[in-house]
Amino acid sequence: MRKKLPIGIENFEEFSVEDFYYVDKTLFIKELLQNWGKVNLFTRPRRFGKSLNMSMLKCFFEIGRDPALFEGLKIAQEKDLCEKYMGKFPVISISLKSVDGLKYDSALAALKTVIGNEAGRFRFLKDSEKLSIEEKEAYARLIKIGSGEGGLYAMTEDVAAASLKTLSLLLEKHYGQKVILLIDEYDVPLDKAFQGGYYEEMVNLIRNLLGNALKTNDSLYFAVLTGCLRISKESIFTGLNNLNVMTISDLYFCDSFGFTEDEVTEFLDYYGLDDFHDTVRDWYDGYQFGDASVYCPWDVIKYTQILLKDKDAEPENYWANTSGNDLIRRLLKKANQSTKSDVERLINGGTIIKPIRQELTSREVEDSIDNIWSVLYSTGYLTCRRRAPGKKMELALPNWEVRELFIELVKDWFEETTQADSGRISRFCMAFPAGDTHTIQEMLGDYLWDSISVRDTAVRRNMKENFYHGMLLGLLQNQDSWLVKSNAETGEGYSDISIQTPDRVGIVVELKYADDGNLEKACAEALEQIEEKKYAQGLKRWGTKKILKYGIAFWEKECMVVMA
Repeated sequence: MRKKLPIGIENFEEFSVEDFYYVDKTLFIKELLQNWGKVNLFTRPRRFGKSLNMSMLKCFFEIGRDPALFEGLKIAQEKDLCEKYMGKFPVISISLKSVDGLKYDSALAALKTVIGNEAGRFRFLKDSEKLSIEEKEAYARLIKIGSGEGGLYAMTEDVAAASLKTLSLLLEKHYGQKVILLIDEYDVPLDKAFQGGYYEEMVNLIRNLLGNALKTNDSLYFAVLTGCLRISKESIFTGLNNLNVMTISDLYFCDSFGFTEDEVTEFLDYYGLDDFHDTVRDWYDGYQFGDASVYCPWDVIKYTQILLKDKDAEPENYWANTSGNDLIRRLLKKANQSTKSDVERLINGGTIIKPIRQELTSREVEDSIDNIWSVLYSTGYLTCRRRAPGKKMELALPNWEVRELFIELVKDWFEETTQADSGRISRFCMAFPAGDTHTIQEMLGDYLWDSISVRDTAVRRNMKENFYHGMLLGLLQNQDSWLVKSNAETGEGYSDISIQTPDRVGIVVELKYADDGNLEKACAEALEQIEEKKYAQGLKRWGTKKILKYGIAFWEKECMVVMA
C-alpha cells in the first residue's frame, strides 16, 4: 500500500506516525550545524516547507523526542553528529503566523496566546527544584494569559516582550543546558500590522521580543528564524550583530526548501505519474534558490492528489490561491506606463532587469515601485534568471502557474480601472446592438492599448483567447439591464459571449486569437463557427426579434471587428 500524500502536513512526527510520503530534507540539520551562526534567518516564499523544516529541527534537537523518527533518513547515517546533538537540548518553538488582528490590542493578545501555549509545554517548571520561588513566579506569568492586566501573574506587554528570554533562562537552569530557539514566520505580524495601521506599535514589540531573545540572551545556544522577507535590520534587528541571513539568493541551503528535480522525479514515479513530469515542470518548477532550480512542494503534492483520481485533470493555481495576491494588486494600482510595460513583458515570457533590495521594511515597500519588484522576488512571484551589474537581477515569472495568476489579476485590475469611466463603457456597449462595428473596433483598440496583451508563443492559444475574452466580458457586463452569458450553451456548442437586451435584441460574439497576425482571416473563422455551431439558435428560442453576429479577432494590441 502506497504512503499517504502529505497534504498540508507541517508536523514532522506525523510523517512517521501516519505513514505519509516524506521527501527527505534531514541533511538540512547537518548543513545547519556546519554553517550556523548564533542567529540564523532563512527567507523563502510561502508553501516551500519552512514550517516542516522547523518542526524537523524541534524533533531532532529536543530532549525527550523519539530518535526512531529519524530511522532510515539521511541524517541517521551521520552517527557522530546524531550522538552529539540528537535529543540533547531544550527547544522553544513558536510560529507567529497567527499573530494578527484589526487593532494592536488583538494582535498583542494573539502573541500572548502563542507564547502562553508554548510555555505551557513546560509545566514541570512549576515544580522544578532547580528554580527559585521568584523564577517559578516568572514562569507563572508566562502561562497566565487570561487574567487581564491586574492579575498577580498576568502576562503584561512587558512580560510578553521578555518572554522568550525568560523561558530560555528557566529551561537552561532546569536542564543545565542552553536552549535552541525556533521562530517560524517571524515577519507575518509586521505585514499584518502595516495593513492594519498599527505598524509602529508592532515594530516596537517585535524589536523588544527579538532583542531580548536573540541579543542579550546568555541562555541561547542558537536560534533559527524563518520568514518570507528579510526585514530591515534597522527596523527590528537593531544592534544584532550575529545575524546569519540565508536568502533565496545565497548558495547555502539551496535544496533544503522546495523539491529538486530528482525529488520530483522520484515522487511522481512512486505514485505512477511519471508521464506527467513535463507538465509538472512547466507549471510548478522554475524557482531559483541559489544555484538550484526547485519546484513548489505544495503544487506538486496537490496536483498529484488530483491526478490520482483524474488523469485528465488540468493543472491549477494551487500555490497562488494560498499565498494572497495583495502585493500584485498594489503593484498594478501604482502602475505607470513603464510598469505596465514590464508586467506585459513578464506575462509574455520575457525578463526585466531591476535593482533588488533584500532588506526592506513594510513601509518602504510602498515608497517606490522598484521596491515592489524586490518583494515580488522575495515572495516567489518572480525568480532570478541571472545577476546583473549594480545589485540588479534579471527577473522572470517562474512558471505557468504564476503567469496565469498575473493574467487573472491583470484582468481584474482592467475591470476596476475601466469601470471608473461609466460613460465611456456605455458608449462602447451600445455600439453592439446598433451594429456599429467601427465604434466597437476603435474603442476596443483604445482599451487594448490601455491594458496588457498576451502574445508570447509559449502561452497556450486558449490562454490568450481567455485573456481577451475576460476583458471583453468585463466591459459588456457593465450593462445591468443586459443578460450577458459567457460560454453559454446556445446551440450545438458554446458561444464565447451571448447577450440579450431588454428590447429583445440578441447578440452572439465569437473571439479568435490570430497567431499569424491575420485578423481578417481570424474574424472570418469566428463568423463561420457561429454558423456551423448554430450559436444563434438558442437566442431565437428565447424570443429575440433581431440577432447580430460578431466575429472579433485579436493579435497583441490590435483587433478587428466584423459583423455577419
